[in-house]
Amino acid sequence: MKKIALTLAAVASLGLAACDNGATDTANEANGVTEMDATTNEAIVDVNAAAADAAVDNVVADVSNTADNASDAVENAAENATDEQ
Repeated sequence: MKKIALTLAAVASLGLAACDNGATDTANEANGVTEMDATTNEAIVDVNAAAADAAVDNVVADVSNTADNASDAVENAAENATDEQ
């Protein structure tokens, strides 16, 4: 859920950064471009971090599932061994 929130925040930041108040002052325009670039860079970093977190979570889940499957296999083998006697 945290990753989704970060992704949504990054997209929202990009959307807000793209809004222009119609200022024609060159300094304000230059400042707006700088802020938009910074916001875009921050959004990219946030999205990449969320993707990395998701990848780590997937690996942890895969390892957990593998351990569960191995445990189930041992349990099944033990049950089968006692049933055959």
